[in-house]
Amino acid sequence: MFARSIFASYYKLLTGASLAFAVFVLAGCNEKAAEAPASGRPVLVATVHYSAETPERSFVGTIRPRIETDMGFRVPGKVARRLVEVGQTVDVGQPLATLDEVDLKLQAEQAEAEFRAATGVLAQASASEQRAKDLRAKGWTTDAQMDQSRAAADEARARLNRAERQVELTKNSLSYATLLADSRGVVTATLIDPGQVVASGQTAIRVARFGEKEAVVAIPETLVGRAKSGSATVTLWSDAEKKYTAKLREIAPSADPATRTYLAKFSLPEADDKVSLGMTATLTLADAATERVAKLPLSALFSQGGNPSLYIVDETGAVTLKPVVVKSYETNSVVISGGVNDGARVVALGVQKLDPAQKVRVVSSLSF
Repeated sequence: MFARSIFASYYKLLTGASLAFAVFVLAGCNEKAAEAPASGRPVLVATVHYSAETPERSFVGTIRPRIETDMGFRVPGKVARRLVEVGQTVDVGQPLATLDEVDLKLQAEQAEAEFRAATGVLAQASASEQRAKDLRAKGWTTDAQMDQSRAAADEARARLNRAERQVELTKNSLSYATLLADSRGVVTATLIDPGQVVASGQTAIRVARFGEKEAVVAIPETLVGRAKSGSATVTLWSDAEKKYTAKLREIAPSADPATRTYLAKFSLPEADDKVSLGMTATLTLADAATERVAKLPLSALFSQGGNPSLYIVDETGAVTLKPVVVKSYETNSVVISGGVNDGARVVALGVQKLDPAQKVRVVSSLSF
């Protein structure tokens, strides 16, 4: 009986201690819960990015010289020497190639002989004409003989004039045996070799003049109007970071029958030494009159009887309601043209439940 009393007392004591410990633990948890700060409302955000309303279009082109001359001999003949190679720089008057001058020299000598013969014939005819005039003045000759002497003298003078012109032509032909550069430039092609017989006017050396360079591209017919009225820039594949201003200089009046595109040439007034002939370039066309707009989810727009607005989220999680200018509405998005800065973060979902006084927490996805 005494043992049962002791066991009951011990049991009551143990139960009281357990209840006291549980109360202490619960009190501590409540204090920690009271001390923990409340987390902000999770929100999804979208970044504002302005771009041209009409997207830019890019085309691959080639850097070419504005003037590239196909040079050839003005007389036929056999090529004796070629004095330049592809890529070589030439100056005005520099010899590019020469022809065999043997036949041309013979022609020049023949012309000189004809000139000397014509000079002798003219001297004889002039003397006969003078004698005829003297005899006719004394009445010792007839008018017919006088006319015959005068005609012979006129023919001799014409023959001398023709021989003189022939001498000049043969001298010019002899000078044409040497092909000279007519401008400063770079040789882009050599189409002759020593020993080759060429015709008059046949392309022998192709020279690209130093000066303005241009980008040659093929433009589809749907963008011909933008090429004429819009702005254009050119970047090189070798240096994509630098942009060069391009201006339309020429566009083909008709489309290519195979590709149905129009060949356009854009001059590059700001081209430097880095822009080399033959380089591959990218031409970008932009509509000069287009407006810069940003496209955002339609759920980001907040409007309750007032102007359409967006909730802007800053780095601290605070939100600010700002009115925006709506350009147009689409099925699931809204296009704005102003009101918020480029790069701003806006709440993209649940804007009707936000309060400008509360803090938010940006998350990548929402889970329920």
